[in-house]
Amino acid sequence: MTIPFLPYGRQDITDDDVAAVISVLRSDYLTQGPVVVDFERAIAGYCGAKYGVAVNSATSALHIACLALGLSPGDVLWTTPNTFVASANCALYCGATVDFVDIEANTHNMCVGALEKKLHRAKISGHLPKVVIPVHFAGQSCDMASIRELGDQFGFRIIEDASHAIGAGYRGRPVGNCRYSDITVFSFHPVKIITSGEGGVAVTNNSEVAEQMARLRSHGVTRDPRCMRNSTAEPWYYEMVELGLNYRMTDIQAALGLSQIRRIDEYVMQRRKLADRYDALLAGTGVMLPSRNQDCQSSWHLYVIGWDEKILVTPRRVAFESFRAVGIGVNVHYIPVHTQPYYRALGFNNGDFPQAEQYYQSAITLPLFPTMTELDQDRVIAVIQSLGTQG
Repeated sequence: MTIPFLPYGRQDITDDDVAAVISVLRSDYLTQGPVVVDFERAIAGYCGAKYGVAVNSATSALHIACLALGLSPGDVLWTTPNTFVASANCALYCGATVDFVDIEANTHNMCVGALEKKLHRAKISGHLPKVVIPVHFAGQSCDMASIRELGDQFGFRIIEDASHAIGAGYRGRPVGNCRYSDITVFSFHPVKIITSGEGGVAVTNNSEVAEQMARLRSHGVTRDPRCMRNSTAEPWYYEMVELGLNYRMTDIQAALGLSQIRRIDEYVMQRRKLADRYDALLAGTGVMLPSRNQDCQSSWHLYVIGWDEKILVTPRRVAFESFRAVGIGVNVHYIPVHTQPYYRALGFNNGDFPQAEQYYQSAITLPLFPTMTELDQDRVIAVIQSLGTQG
């Protein structure tokens, strides 16, 4: 009998989700219709933010967020090296320069101490960032209150990359309320907490920023008389008031997302139960468990262990291949962005951000998703135990 493949992440599609999509397919609007607006309002309302702007991916959301905050050639954006490349690429799309801030050893999020030191040096050299993008790695929030204090002190804008963190909490409030940031971005890729197939939403409490992001996702075109130069135009008239893009989300995608949002809390609760069970079963094996910040309630998009070859008898690559050989789709999140060939060509080198590089050398992402069973989890644990992990 073939053992089923166990991925590190998997979407959960119900009959209600299918019915929601079919309803749109049979409606008058497949795109630019009312379901997108409903989805935007639902996400913003869930997070406690005032406005939501839905787009076709979180990458697109990051791009229009940067544009709406005025990032342009000559500006600098800082983010973390421990993220997917999109968190940095969004600056390059705007013609800006990218730099990175090293991570904390425990949470693997942007290190506030490293950020503060780098800001003081940048102030002296006259190269302060215009935008900083902290990334809530694996679903656990960065120390946003401290980052906001530094933003006020040094004058930079903040975009929270919460692609992993819908359903997470920070200091008792939902991630995405934008108390400590200008904009928060979510992802709805199939491996995330909920999915719209592909898609993203940028939430904000600033009406002007929201309006600009809405224009930017649709060619920079508006029919709003307040934004047009020709105020006496014909009723069919529209104006392109800035250079935008086609980043629109379809009503088909929004219908799936709107159906899924009803289950966010259920999904996150199940992820937390599985993470707690991993912690209990992995205690004493020698692997390093994910750190938990008391100020945060993680959504557990990822469960990443540390495979320290100084402690464990099996090399990480052998362990990784052993998992894959028995149909367990472990992964590694993330290869530090600054070590990618494209970024090396921009002048970054090994050793630039040692904590991120050290973390990468030991990281293994174990399977974790809401429909994962305890038997699935036991398969993962059995492989770890079979490798003779205790040195």
